[in-house]
Amino acid sequence: DVEEFVARIARFLNVPAEELSFTAEPKIDGLSASLRYEKGRLVTGATRGDGEVGENVTRNLETLGDIPKRLAGHAPEVCEIRGEVYLGHEDFAAINAAQQAAGKPLFANPRNAAAGSLRQLDVSITASRPLRFFAYAWGEMSALPAETQLGMIAALKGFGFKTNPLTVLCRSATEMIAHYHAIEAERASLGYDIDGVVYKLDRLDWQRRLGFVSRSPRWAIAHKFAAEKATTVIEAIDIQVGRTGALTPVAKLKPVTVGGVVVSNATLHNEDEIRRKDIRIGDTVTVQRAGDVIPQVLGFVEAMRPDSAEPYQFPTVCPACGSHAVREMNPRTGREDAVRRCTGGLICPAQAVERLKHFVSRDALDIEGLGDQYCELFFAEGLVRQPADIFTLRGKPDAVRAALFKYREMLAQEREATSGKARKKVLTEEERQFAGVDKLFAAIEDRRRVALNRLIFGLGIRHIGEANAKLLARHYGSMEALCDAMEKAGEGEESEAYRELLSIDGVGGVVAEALIDFFGEPHNREAVAALLAEVTPEAMEAVAAQSEFSGKTVVFTGSLEKMTRDEAKAMAERLGAKVAGSVSKKTDFVVAGPGAGSKLDKARELGVAILDEDEWLKRAAVE
Repeated sequence: DVEEFVARIARFLNVPAEELSFTAEPKIDGLSASLRYEKGRLVTGATRGDGEVGENVTRNLETLGDIPKRLAGHAPEVCEIRGEVYLGHEDFAAINAAQQAAGKPLFANPRNAAAGSLRQLDVSITASRPLRFFAYAWGEMSALPAETQLGMIAALKGFGFKTNPLTVLCRSATEMIAHYHAIEAERASLGYDIDGVVYKLDRLDWQRRLGFVSRSPRWAIAHKFAAEKATTVIEAIDIQVGRTGALTPVAKLKPVTVGGVVVSNATLHNEDEIRRKDIRIGDTVTVQRAGDVIPQVLGFVEAMRPDSAEPYQFPTVCPACGSHAVREMNPRTGREDAVRRCTGGLICPAQAVERLKHFVSRDALDIEGLGDQYCELFFAEGLVRQPADIFTLRGKPDAVRAALFKYREMLAQEREATSGKARKKVLTEEERQFAGVDKLFAAIEDRRRVALNRLIFGLGIRHIGEANAKLLARHYGSMEALCDAMEKAGEGEESEAYRELLSIDGVGGVVAEALIDFFGEPHNREAVAALLAEVTPEAMEAVAAQSEFSGKTVVFTGSLEKMTRDEAKAMAERLGAKVAGSVSKKTDFVVAGPGAGSKLDKARELGVAILDEDEWLKRAAVE
């Protein structure tokens, strides 16, 4: 993977791999934070959040000794510093000892403790905990103090930040992997948690040319350490039904600690995986946290299998609604899909609830306070059946409060029965939280205006992830235009709307069919219409508001000599343009290199503006 990463960058930039150099730095397992300085003074500190919107924790961050309130040296007038807040192992042990002495819950690991400490409403609690900070990146800068990644890290150190001393410059994949193994060998003695090494292309001008794919930089890659393992017993296998109807088997484990975290559930992926690994209830199994995050079952210990263990029979009916669960035939491969899906659709409560959870999730509408438990509660009480209903909750305050009171009474009774704690104390805490209903209503109201790409992603259309949602939002500009285009695309593959859909760079036949199927269902169109009556989607902000290419459709054709095709597409997207694969009357510019053929002919026929490569680079203001 590391060698392919280097080769891919060399191909993209069209330079020999030998000319490339990379920084290799430890990947700190903490909480990402961003610090904004103006004229050398700290003005804002925030958590990373979803990468676009974070939580303001300025006062908390000011308590960290590793974060200067004023920058040293000659820092740019506007300077955004990014880094990781973390806890050392000894400090983590001391915090948990204090938690235990006070009769409070223990933190699962240093990362959770750091996150909990940084986000305290009482700043004095944050100040009392020995949080630390490594600076390793930057955001907005009014002027860059260096031209390389390593030079920028040196500049951050000059501003007064701590930077990781294990960061080195490597000139080949061999050197990168050697440094990875060297850090891996030191991992246990570092005194803080790391979960891998991050490689970054050193030259910043090349980083800018490479750009990003969705939120991931093309110029960086994380090389994770091998996951930690443990052995435990499978006590049961549960089937969870996802928002697309997928039946996912989950192993219910006898709790075991893996990598400092207590694990009681682990994914079994699908029925083929269960059959291949021959996993059975009662088996003693090896479990690992993949990427140190998601628990998974690796296999069973044959010598410890009980005689009563029977092969697991995967259900052929949905456990939530009783509808048939089938494995669809994949038209591209001619084979059955690995996933079995419920055919219940709208009558399946599990799918409806999971779709609601997806709709309010962080990368979709991100409604603060409306988590999984509330989605389940409001659905069970009949208050929310589809996304639009969420925005009607404020008009039913008595019903919402009654549902929450009923729910919290149940929690209090369960807690009293299992812990023997005084009921009065529990209810006092719940009553305090009960006052947050108005806060929930305010959070819902705050999402009546939402970015179009978030709304598209929130609909939960199969194969439409964040990246595809952005492509569609940029191309169509509004939900009404998208709905209308998909209805017309459903008329057949020869329709202009279908051809336009496929012309969007990154959209293929599978995605196109998923969109057409979704908008072709009357109940889906009705749900979208009801949603649009409650919310106002806003067009995505152009990447470069002042660019003449913002919002325009560009087609590249022929052989490009001064940049690769991938680089040209990335450049156009940075300028706010939409890249299409074919020329139509909606095309604004065609960039033609030597050997351009039918696309160039069609552009001339339609009167589309035609640029050669030099003119494109000049007007795009790229050196």
